[in-house]
Order: sequence, then structure tokens, then C-alpha cells
Amino acid sequence: MRQTRPDIDNAEATEASMLKMKALMAATGVSKATIAHYVKEGLLPMPRRTSRNMAYYDVSCVERIIFIKKMQANHRLPLSQIKLILEQRDKGREVTPLIELKEVIFGMEGLVRMDLQTFCQATGLSPDQVKTCLDAKLLRPREKDFFDPEDVAAGQVLRVCIDLGMSVAEAEFYPRLAEDVVEKEMAIQKRLAKTKPYEEAVHTTMELTRVARTLRAYIFDRVFQERALLQ
Repeated sequence: MRQTRPDIDNAEATEASMLKMKALMAATGVSKATIAHYVKEGLLPMPRRTSRNMAYYDVSCVERIIFIKKMQANHRLPLSQIKLILEQRDKGREVTPLIELKEVIFGMEGLVRMDLQTFCQATGLSPDQVKTCLDAKLLRPREKDFFDPEDVAAGQVLRVCIDLGMSVAEAEFYPRLAEDVVEKEMAIQKRLAKTKPYEEAVHTTMELTRVARTLRAYIFDRVFQERALLQ
């Protein structure tokens, strides 16, 4: 009778219930490089390596990759936000309210990315001007070295300011005021949401986000209009 070792039998059973890279690619329709990137960013668990060139992936990776693709296609969320949603889902929490909150806060442009050269072409800013605006925190891209349509809109306005003769230094009060305002908004959010159950806390945060955006625009515009009448 063939003698077997329990550790070898267990390893073979584990490998039989897992997927090689080629099988995972076929099941999900994504490339090897994409899967490796998901693992690196923490969206997928590390594979089990049996040798330098052989790795096995848990079958749950198929569903996770499909979920990631759905989040990108239907909700246009960046990977950093999808990772946070997956972490909450792994804790057994309902993620639909969280997805809605992410859309309210971050919008629907998460997958539109452009490099510096494309951004300069879209805004008319030079690379040096972009660097100056970045240093002054007047441009605040979500992802380092990449820009989205909101960044382009801000860049085009900053280009107008520069053309009118307004220096970047003269506009540096905007980020300072924004930091102060948002800090106070976050303190209110923390006070109102910290004792509530998960879904209620998400709903509260969503509503407070809408309130903050409306009041910021309304009050700043009204103050400007009042001063303009006097001037």
C-alpha cells in the first residue's frame, strides 16, 4: 500500500480547490498584469505559492474581480474606493449605502484619468504653472500624477486668472479657507454619526455632504453679491 504524508495530501487538496493564473484569467477576462495589480493594491488576497513560478489563487478571487469590474463599469469608482468597499463587505456589512455615499462624495468620473501633458493641453497651463498651482494646493488631483475632468475645470479657471494678471499667491487663501471649513464640517459629521449604526451613519454622512455643498455655494455667493452691491 502506498504510504502518504498528511501534509502532502492537504497541499494537494488545497491546490485542487484553487486556481492557477491562467484559469483565473479565463474565468474573469482580465489580464495577468491586472490581477497582479489587484493583488499589489490589496483588492485580492495573496496567492499561495508552491514554487517560484507557480501560484494558486483562491476561488473567491473570481467573484471579487467580477465585483471590481462591476464597480468600475457601473459606478466609475477608482480602485482605492473599491478597496474600502470590499473591506466593509468582508466584514459582512451591506455595501449598497456605502457605494451611494462614494458617488455623492466623489462623483462619477473616477475612471477618467489624464497625464500631465494631456492636462496641459486641455487647460493651457504650462508644466511649470501646473507645479506652482499644485504647490499652492489650488490644484488637488485625487491621484498623484493624474488628473480628472474636475481638475481640468479648475485648471482652465486658473489659466484665466493668470491671463488676467492674478498671481497664484493671491489665490492661496482659497485652500486655507477650505481646510478650515471642511475641518468644522468633519467635526459635525463625527458628532452626529459616531453613535449611530453603520447604515444610519452612512445615510447621515450622505445627507451632511449634500447640506455642506449647498450651504458653501449659497453663502459664498450671497456674501460675494452683497459686497459687489456695495462696491
